[in-house]
Amino acid sequence: MRFADTVRREGDEMSTLGRVPDLGVIRAAAQRIAAHAHRTPLMHCSTLDEMVSARLEFKCENFQKVGAFKFRGATNAVFSLEPEEAARGVATHSSGNHAQALALAARLRGVPAHVVMPRGAPASKRAAVAGYGGRIIECAPTLEARETTLAEVVRETGAVFVHPYDDYRIIAGQATAALEMLEDLASLDRVMVPVGGGGLLAGSALAIHALLPGAKVVAAEPLGADDAHRSLAAGRILPSIHPQTIADGLLTSLGERNFPIIADHVEDILTVSEGAIERAMRLLWERAKLLVEPSSALPLAALLERPGIYQGERIGIILSGGNVDLDRLPWDSTHAPSSARLARDVDGSPNRAETF
Repeated sequence: MRFADTVRREGDEMSTLGRVPDLGVIRAAAQRIAAHAHRTPLMHCSTLDEMVSARLEFKCENFQKVGAFKFRGATNAVFSLEPEEAARGVATHSSGNHAQALALAARLRGVPAHVVMPRGAPASKRAAVAGYGGRIIECAPTLEARETTLAEVVRETGAVFVHPYDDYRIIAGQATAALEMLEDLASLDRVMVPVGGGGLLAGSALAIHALLPGAKVVAAEPLGADDAHRSLAAGRILPSIHPQTIADGLLTSLGERNFPIIADHVEDILTVSEGAIERAMRLLWERAKLLVEPSSALPLAALLERPGIYQGERIGIILSGGNVDLDRLPWDSTHAPSSARLARDVDGSPNRAETF
C-alpha cells in the first residue's frame, strides 16, 4: 500500500479533499490552461554541463506569465470552477507569486479576485496584483492576521479560497510544466525541482511517474529551510518554524495534499547552503543568460555542491521563476537583505509560511 493511501485512510477529513491527480487530470489541466499560459522553452548551457558532469535541460518557467510557474496552477484552479462558483470570485492570502497569478487568472475569466496582503509587502508585487485587477485587502504582517482576514473576506464575499499549493487543482496545474518538458524531450534520467510548499514538486512527480517511471525525481531545498528534507526522513510533516534563506519563495511548509505524493514518488530532497544558492543564481545569469530568482537556482546549487553526484545523466531542471528585486540582489551587500531578515515579517515577528 502506498503512503498516500495510508494517509487518506487515517483521517476522515482526507476524504473531502478530492483525488490525487492522475495523468488524465493533468492532461485536462494542460488543455484547460493552453489558451492562457505560455508553453515555456527548454534551454541548455554547455558550460554548466561541464561544471556538474551531466547534461542539464532547463525548463524556463521564468518566462511564464507573471514570471513564475504559479500561473499554471492558479489558472487551472480558476478555470476549473463551476460557473456559479466562479461568479462569486476567488480569494487567497499571499505576498508573492501566487497573488499575482491568481489575480491575472481571475481577470482572464472575468471574475473578482480578493487578495489579502500584509502591510509592508513589496511595492512591486502590490502593483502587479492591482495591475491585474485584484482587490488588495491589507492585514498585519503575521500568518494569523492573514488567515483571519481571509476568513472575513470569504464570509463577506462568498469567494472561493484558492490555496497557493495545498490544492489538487493547483498541483495538477503545476504538473503541466513537467508534462510539457517530457513532450519535448524523448528521455531523461532525472528531474530536479526546488521545493517549498510542494505544489510544483508534487505535480512534477506525478507527471514523471506516469510518463517516464524510470526517471528519478529529486528536489532541492535551502539548508536554512529544510522542513521538506526532514519531513521526508521522518515520514510525517515537520513544519518550518524559523526559516532563514535568500530563497524567499521556499519559506513555506509542505501541504497536507502534497506530502503523501512526495513521499511516494520523490527519491531524495537535497539541502543547499546559502553560498551555493547565490553562486548558482549568478552562474545562471552570467553563463546561461537566464534571469532567475534565488528559488530557481536550488537544483543547480545542489549539483554544484555535490560534484559528479549524477555524472553522465541527462537531467531536466524546472526553473521555477524569475521575479527578482533588482535593487536587492543577494550578492550586493549594500542592498541585499540578510537571510535572517528574509525569514521574518516586517514587524520582526517570526515568519512561518509567508511567501507564496
